[in-house]
Amino acid sequence: MNINEQITASQVRLVGDNIPEPGVYPIAKAMQMAEELELDLVEISGKADPPVCRILDYQKFLYQRKKKAKEMKANAAKVVIKEIRFGPNTDEHDFQFKLKHAQEFLQEGSKVKATIFFRGRSIMFKDQGEKQLLRFAVELEEYGRAENMPVLEGKRMNMMIAPTKKK
Repeated sequence: MNINEQITASQVRLVGDNIPEPGVYPIAKAMQMAEELELDLVEISGKADPPVCRILDYQKFLYQRKKKAKEMKANAAKVVIKEIRFGPNTDEHDFQFKLKHAQEFLQEGSKVKATIFFRGRSIMFKDQGEKQLLRFAVELEEYGRAENMPVLEGKRMNMMIAPTKKK
């Protein structure tokens, strides 16, 4: 974005609130108008023919743009991941207990990472762990959807479940 003397075009199109008549002006006339208002001539669109310019306070413009970007970043949705861990031989009551927690997490908008932790020789029950994770995903179907199939990483089998969008 060019300002004042950095603008190289011979003619510019002036737009904005503080000019008497929007239109195409020679660069010297546009610079003179900006000086009279004690503001800057700022090139808004350099690719247009002639380039589009606006007379404004450039420092104030930069400040407002930075402030708006900061607000947008603050309002951006932050993804929270809650982890639920259990073993391949988790009994029914514990499974239901963890399922209830996962439902609450999904309802509040957090992602759930379901992890089955294999200890010692329990790694032999990989298929049992996978069935348990798939059952977990099916039980949570109305609250969220599985982002991927169960993946075995070392002694852990993981599955991510994202909340469904509320209408």
